[in-house]
Amino acid sequence: MTVKDEIEDRLTAAFQPSVLKVENESHKHAGHAGDDGSGASHFHITIRAEAFAPMSRVARHRAVQKALGDLNQRIHAIALDIG
Repeated sequence: MTVKDEIEDRLTAAFQPSVLKVENESHKHAGHAGDDGSGASHFHITIRAEAFAPMSRVARHRAVQKALGDLNQRIHAIALDIG
């Protein structure tokens, strides 16, 4: 299973999103800090879910980070677009 697949599985299980787009942007960061050569170091996540409605922006980010769990240690950078 790829890191992208793991991200999608974890976020789907946690939030049942109406929109979930996970983009691997590692190729844009080749040779930069945090590029470990794995091709799975930088991701952009767009997610929309009813579960986020009562949450503040900070709470949404914390909830996503919690759902990703140990992936936070394996991925150098995660950009989030949460709604």
